[in-house]
Amino acid sequence: MSLSVRVIPCLDVDAGRVVKGINFKQLRDAGDPVELARTYDAEGADELTFLDISASHEGRATTMEIVSRTAEQVFIPLTVGGGVSSVEDVDRLLRAGADKVAINTAAIRRPELISEVADRFGNQVLVLSVDARRAAGTDSGFEVTTHGGRQSAGLDAIGWAARAAELGAGEILLNAMDADGTEDGFDLELLGAVRREVSIPVIASGGAGAAEHFPPAVEAGADAVLAATIFHFGKVRVAEVKGALRSAGHPVR
Repeated sequence: MSLSVRVIPCLDVDAGRVVKGINFKQLRDAGDPVELARTYDAEGADELTFLDISASHEGRATTMEIVSRTAEQVFIPLTVGGGVSSVEDVDRLLRAGADKVAINTAAIRRPELISEVADRFGNQVLVLSVDARRAAGTDSGFEVTTHGGRQSAGLDAIGWAARAAELGAGEILLNAMDADGTEDGFDLELLGAVRREVSIPVIASGGAGAAEHFPPAVEAGADAVLAATIFHFGKVRVAEVKGALRSAGHPVR
């Protein structure tokens, strides 16, 4: 368990704007990524995650220009993902100002990419993003999806997380697709299942709707908690999340 629980706002960027939907549908505009990043930095966020959500789906690289503009404005670790498919992509993003890079679809296609990135840059740079949903017929009851939850990857989600950790992933961004954007709380069962199989940090993502949803995610095994909708639309502030975590006895920065 890391020393303090990290609170991470997530910027889902589509065509240069931050968007948010429910289960990756019905997207609404949430503002300018650079402005939002600056706001979250000032509000005490521990890190920021920037995901170019249409990159893999449209088969193009992440918008470097927005990444470098965001990196110039914030002084907290910045994780960038979306369309990252090679060691060269990772190198470009790190040069543009990212501190960590999230990989999803490309690692499923070619798992050795995890080892290649970890060997070249160190595993602290590599975040494996896992979009998991409940599925009958898998060993764990959870499967991996790709393309924003549009397709099944034919992989058991818990087995994939464990394998990625062995290959050199530094942490796992665990996106609960069933909970995404619902604001009903994190998927505690999924979190617990992954926590039992990996020793690297796990970031809980998907489903946060109130400050009180965050402590149970940590109790289920999360080292960091991530949210988008509730932060972007002012429903819950970063400080309120930290307050709830502190009240529940979890150390925060």
